[in-house]
Amino acid sequence: MLAGAAFALIVASTPALASSDSSKDQQAAPLYPNATRTSPKPDLTDSKDQKALKDGLDAANAGDVAKATQLLQPVVDTSKSKYAQAKALEGLAVVHAKNKDLKPAIEMLQRAVALNSLPNDDYFLLQLQLANYYLVDQQFQPAIDTLEKWRTDGRADTAESHGWEGEAYLELKQYPQAITQLKQAQSMTDKPDPNWNEALLQAYNDSGQKDLAAQVAQKQMAANASDPVAFENSVNLLVQTQKYDEAQQLLEKGRSQGLLKDQQEYVMLAKLYMIHGQSADDPKADSDKATAVLQEGMSKGVVPSNSENNELLGDAAFNGGDFAAAEAAYKKALPDAKTGDVYVKAGLAMLEQNDFAGAKTTIQQGIDKGVQHKGRAYMDLANANIGLKNKVAAVDAVMDAQKDPETAAQAKAWLQKAGVGN
Repeated sequence: MLAGAAFALIVASTPALASSDSSKDQQAAPLYPNATRTSPKPDLTDSKDQKALKDGLDAANAGDVAKATQLLQPVVDTSKSKYAQAKALEGLAVVHAKNKDLKPAIEMLQRAVALNSLPNDDYFLLQLQLANYYLVDQQFQPAIDTLEKWRTDGRADTAESHGWEGEAYLELKQYPQAITQLKQAQSMTDKPDPNWNEALLQAYNDSGQKDLAAQVAQKQMAANASDPVAFENSVNLLVQTQKYDEAQQLLEKGRSQGLLKDQQEYVMLAKLYMIHGQSADDPKADSDKATAVLQEGMSKGVVPSNSENNELLGDAAFNGGDFAAAEAAYKKALPDAKTGDVYVKAGLAMLEQNDFAGAKTTIQQGIDKGVQHKGRAYMDLANANIGLKNKVAAVDAVMDAQKDPETAAQAKAWLQKAGVGN
């Protein structure tokens, strides 16, 4: 799994609301000088509406829901000025958004936009607010449509608008469009939002372009070597693309820097050492490293000392030839084991130490509890009985192993060599 893929979208309208003084709206240099829309002249002339708007918007900025509603709702309901109605609806929308009540906030912004009564600067800001509200409310296609309309009608373009659109396409699983928009957003600023990298990485990964996802993750790491999200993403993608040596090196580097914060990372590093050890002439060095990693995680309380992790600890010790340590770890895993497989492993560790009686008892317990490879377990049981010089019990175990297709041929050869059967 990749980390950090959820996007924390911030409501665009949380800054202070624009002035309700319609005369001031015309004085500043326009933000949308090339807009296709003709900016209407505000029709606010009533001084009572003017004061109600000013006080209501101030209350909305202060987060005073009751006062803002008391002042602004009558303007919406009774004012003859469409300008005043739209500004009041904007204020009410912000109040609802601040209280995380987006459905009515969206409905009010829709009404404000539909009035088509605000100057261009205010009007196009409302479109951006509406697009952002759609995103937060997980209405991704309306968000995309609104952003496209904002660009077309306002003849405007920002990195943030492409970033939002890319995130929306990602949520719709339209990966090519998401990638295009996110790369466009990044190209338009020297300080791209970290969320865009996360989204781009997720888009590449979910569309099967894992090598490109890994490149994004590694770029994140290069930019911020101490970022735990970038670290986790880099490791996971290296593993997914089967670049095990690179993943192992990165995890070990992260371990030295204190970046290993959860069970998954410690366990992954231990398993990577064990994988590397399988191809080595002597697996002991890698097995010892795997053991040390797991023990460190357990000592820090990051890796729980549960059945699964103790079994893995036993595997690492067994592979490294430390059979006493393997037995001890396996025994810790026994109480909560869901199957008998770890019992058989514990029995094999006992066999390696010539504890044939203990091995026989433990392997039989595993068989009784249920194992994945029953034939193999019976062959192990036969070896324990041979160590106890109990040939009859050994033959019985091998005859049971012969019933399993996986070990039928091996068991038959054993019996023939022992002079039993045909």
